[in-house]
Order: sequence, then C-alpha cells, then structure tokens
Amino acid sequence: MSVDTSRRLECVVFDLDGVLTDTAELHFRGWERLCREEKIPFSRAVNEHLRGVGRQDSFRIILREAGMSRDPADVERLSARKNEYYKELIASLTPRDLLPGIPALLAELRKNGIRIAIASASRNAPAILKRIGIEGSIDYCVDAGAVVKGKPDPEIFIRATEGAGVIPENCAGVEDAQVGVQAITAARMFAVGIGKDLLGADWLLPDTSGLTWEALKTRFDAAGQPAGAGQPAGAGQPAGA
Repeated sequence: MSVDTSRRLECVVFDLDGVLTDTAELHFRGWERLCREEKIPFSRAVNEHLRGVGRQDSFRIILREAGMSRDPADVERLSARKNEYYKELIASLTPRDLLPGIPALLAELRKNGIRIAIASASRNAPAILKRIGIEGSIDYCVDAGAVVKGKPDPEIFIRATEGAGVIPENCAGVEDAQVGVQAITAARMFAVGIGKDLLGADWLLPDTSGLTWEALKTRFDAAGQPAGAGQPAGAGQPAGA
C-alpha cells in the first residue's frame, strides 16, 4: 500500500471552550446561579455532562438529571437568562486567559500558512475571541447559531472547513469533549483530543501544552501512511504514555 500524498494538513479547526481558553468554570458559575434562583439541583458532576453541548440542550440535561421538566418557553427564557450571567463573566477575560501553548501554536500555524477555524457550541464565540485577543488570527468561525444539528453531528466542523475553503480530510480538529471528538471523526478529520478518557481521538493529550505545530504535523502525516509505517510511538495515546 502506498502513502496518500494528496492528503496534507491545510487547516486546524478548534473548539473554543476548554481548548483555546477555559471558560468551563464560567459556564458552571452561570448555571449555578440560575439553578440556585430556580431551586433546581445542580452540581459539578452534572456540569461535566454539558461539555460541548449547546445552551438549551444543556438546560434540558440539568432538568433531566434533577428529575424535573419545564415547558419549551421556560427552557428558552431561562437559558437566555443564564447566558446573560455568562456574558457578565466573560467580560473579565483577557489574552492572559489563553491556555498553555496556544499563543505559540497559533503563531506557528499562521507562519506555515495553515488556516485556523473555530467550531464552537457557544453563541458567544465571537465575543470571547475578541476578549482573548485572537479574533484577527481566525480565518472562519462557526457557532451554534449557524448550524441545525449540534455535536456529535459533524455539521459544525464541515461548515468550518467549507468556510475555510478546505476539504475535511486535509484538516485536524481539536476538542476537549467526547461529543466533539465524535463530530470530528464523523467529518473525516484528524481528531485531537484534549483531556482524559476521550474515545476515538487520533491523538490524545492531557492538556494543550504539548500541542505544538511540529508534533501535530508529524501525527497528521503519519496518520496518512499505511498502518505501522512511520507512525510515531504512542500514536493515538496520551502524550508520554
């Protein structure tokens, strides 16, 4: 079997929350405030189920875990109130809130002509990108408001690659949520997982500090070769495993 020389890395599509900056705590605080006001049980354990999930679907999960229900109008109204709390919190974000290794990675991607796109379940993605000072580095951004189906459906990643002008097979996607990794693989992209216990990632790292341009290119190129041919040690496993 020969190497597929037509496959080349042209674009990296990032999730936002938990990949470029960690807004998970801000989401938790927003939901916690809303649930306290509405007397809905909520915990950090429940919050873990909300990673990569859109606003109203997140609230439905909270209600389901609490054994409660609300009519659709209430779901929309209360989710919007939580978003107002969240927007108050993200106003404090600055470029210092970029995760370790991300500023250098973005600079190297630009230097090497690699396009950068965002595929985020957050409708606040543009505001967050501006607050952390990288909006000028992003070629295309897709948020939940631009798609019909949320993750794990691949729609948001496919839309991001279309907007960036590349085919999915020539892209890597970076996610910290299981539904996000599923969406990347369903889009036929190279999947980078950030965190623990993410099934199906082509490359799994414990955090963003090890996500460098050289390492990403090496892993991506090796994934296009026949099984076992030139694949770096530990491919598909956490860095250092």
